[in-house]
Amino acid sequence: MSKSYRIAILGATGAVGKELLELLENRNFPVSDLKLLASERTAGQRRSFKGESLLVEPVSDKVFENTDLVLASAGGSTSKVLAPKAVASGAVVIDNSSAFRMNPEVPLVVPEVNPESAATHKGIIANPNCTTILMAVVVWPLHKVIPVSRIVAATYQSASGAGARAMEEVKTQTRDILAGKEPVAEVFPYPLAFNLFPHNSPLNDSGYCEEEMKMVNETRKIFGEQSIRITATCVRVPVLRAHSEAINLEFEEQFSPEKAREILRQAPGVKLVENWQANYFPMPIEATGQDEVLVGRIRQDISHPCGLELWLCGDQIRKGAALNAVQIAELLVEKSWLKPQELVVSG
Repeated sequence: MSKSYRIAILGATGAVGKELLELLENRNFPVSDLKLLASERTAGQRRSFKGESLLVEPVSDKVFENTDLVLASAGGSTSKVLAPKAVASGAVVIDNSSAFRMNPEVPLVVPEVNPESAATHKGIIANPNCTTILMAVVVWPLHKVIPVSRIVAATYQSASGAGARAMEEVKTQTRDILAGKEPVAEVFPYPLAFNLFPHNSPLNDSGYCEEEMKMVNETRKIFGEQSIRITATCVRVPVLRAHSEAINLEFEEQFSPEKAREILRQAPGVKLVENWQANYFPMPIEATGQDEVLVGRIRQDISHPCGLELWLCGDQIRKGAALNAVQIAELLVEKSWLKPQELVVSG
């Protein structure tokens, strides 16, 4: 990486934006100029980057001029408006929202799974949903050996998935409950402290919520396999950071747990965590702050001869969002894929 790049972080004051800033510094991404962008509500704050204090700027019509790359984590409605403007200014956008994920013109990329898809970008690359990323990193290396025909997922999603305010809300609710006060819910529809509830994203006519359908549709797109049968139940749990998932996999032929462990021990972005004698397996508290997705409790599905059960935990803010975006950026630089081929203008 001999060349350096002019970078903008859109949504710089949010939980993912803060992580993006830290990762760019810690991974020594070649930055020649860095703009921090946010809404009027949080613009004016300052953030530190490599010993320098940077001012968070409000978004303006010309803010993306002289920018090579935009790392966007400001929500779907914002991205739909601003991402095309950034591309029109000559930048490539790696977008963390759902705005462009299912657009056939926009690659949806997990670098450990489908890095070559990034080469097809036309100015915008979509970062998948957090639960999809964590599952894909673990399932893909197994799928390459023996194809997966069906995935049944149950997720246990932390407050971090709803942002920094949600994490603070859970802390406040916890203090209030322990003090004998009634907890107040503002970010979430119901109190999450000492509680859990099905993911509250909008439901479709089949009774599946938006979060669950993201796992279905995005996994198929990333794997390039529309025939995989996938179902999911997503639940919000009172954990501050890092999501967990119970995954049941049905393969086209028998797949031993021992073989799966051997593959996952060597898989990029994966860390096998198993101590059967101690009943010790991945936990969100240990996945927090980690780049790898922790996986364990790999066992034969006793209800199906070609089935495997596994349990995984991964940091939603890190690999589930910011790290995946930075890895895509590193891929673009390494492969000289940063220049957009053609303007994408809509979601």
